Amino acid sequence: MGFFSGVSNFFCDAGTMSWDVILTLFNLVGRKRPIDDVTPEGHPGYGGHWPEFRPPQETDSRCSCPGLNALANHGIISRSGRGISFVELDRHVQATYNISSTLSSFVAHYAARMLDRSFSKDTLDLEELDRHNGIEHDASLLRLDAAFQPNQSTKHVPYIEELLVAASSKDKDGNDVITVKDLSKLLGKRRAVSRAVNKEFTLKRFHKLFGCANASLLLSTMGGRVDDLHHFLLHEQLPQGWESRVRQPYGLTLIDFNKLALKIEFGVREKDWVQVAQEAAEQHGTTPV
Repeated sequence: MGFFSGVSNFFCDAGTMSWDVILTLFNLVGRKRPIDDVTPEGHPGYGGHWPEFRPPQETDSRCSCPGLNALANHGIISRSGRGISFVELDRHVQATYNISSTLSSFVAHYAARMLDRSFSKDTLDLEELDRHNGIEHDASLLRLDAAFQPNQSTKHVPYIEELLVAASSKDKDGNDVITVKDLSKLLGKRRAVSRAVNKEFTLKRFHKLFGCANASLLLSTMGGRVDDLHHFLLHEQLPQGWESRVRQPYGLTLIDFNKLALKIEFGVREKDWVQVAQEAAEQHGTTPV
């Protein structure tokens, strides 16, 4: 069964990648979605009118991903964050953030495989996505390492505030925006400090890229705009009037997603934070790795 499942997954992924190339080419020649008309008609948030925001209750399930938590907080998926089908998650991520069918499907299928479940038949609770070193990983941009905070749905406000004040650029309307360089810089700091203070620290190359990919969504879907990110990261809320900054007709593809993630990764410089890491280790009483 495992062999046939592996073969099936291989052909599924190959088909997804092939179709992603085509969608990327279509995006190059297609007309961009008009401003104020990015969210599909009939989907929650059309015209910038998002369903009522309600903070999670104590028994609700949330995870380390602000984008998924926001879907639950607005009732776009189950407000409890429980019993969500992978198919439903795929569909709503795609429509809310203008993610291509290939990217949203790839991530949802990866999550189903990680949890050893059927994409088409099974469900998940959001917290289950935070299996350590599955998708969730050390040296996150916005969360403490799992060794220090096992509940990865818990926002680490100092990290978020540090990110928001790190914005080094402005858009054409004068809004403060975070750049690729800003994200690379902070990820370098996170890695250096986590490596120094976390005795259980692990970070494989795959998770480095995953961390950069997650960070890249702050630039693509949110446009890096600090005013939007304030609501999105601190409250896990979609501001009224907001729509995805991705305007390509077929959404953000795997190819473009990974290109931006690689730009961030190539700019990461852990060595620039050696002194900061040593100071953090001294405060924690650990020896830097």
